Amino acid sequence: MLTTWVVMPTCLPLVLRRCHTCASERFRASGKFRVNAHHKLIDAWLLVLCTGCGETAKLTLLERANVRSVRPDLLDRLHANDPGLTAELLQDPVVRHRNRIALDWGGAWRLDTGGSDHLDREVIDVSVRFAARIPVRPVRLIAEGCGLPRAEVERLVTEGKVVSAVRLNSRLSGDFTFTLKR
Repeated sequence: MLTTWVVMPTCLPLVLRRCHTCASERFRASGKFRVNAHHKLIDAWLLVLCTGCGETAKLTLLERANVRSVRPDLLDRLHANDPGLTAELLQDPVVRHRNRIALDWGGAWRLDTGGSDHLDREVIDVSVRFAARIPVRPVRLIAEGCGLPRAEVERLVTEGKVVSAVRLNSRLSGDFTFTLKR
């Protein structure tokens, strides 16, 4: 029987970027957008706050874009400071690359295993789904979901008792499956 686990975000991740004021390296998303129009051109930024000093920084979303080329629903969401849009844009690889930022997901996600009834079985087939692109090592997920120490899971991988089509020791942010034999 296939069990499904879901990796879910619990809050927005921290933005890794150097603060020009206090040299801190972490910002939190404020959930606010700034939109500025210049005749037929528009700029839009996501505002982030330094966790050290509270200084505001701007992450560029639109730069000198023609107003007619921007979807009306996107403009409405920007003006309404839509929190869902904040989460979507932080995960957008184009936005992260343009602003030279990375995300710190530490403490911002949880694993939903659907209960502990699978722990007493000899063979467990698990499908792991990601609700957001959260980079995490599968070994850590297996350890947390099965209530085992990480070193024990790594030993089971080495012995061939945990089998998967993906590398279990590298970070993943996409769905995968694995089988655990006890």
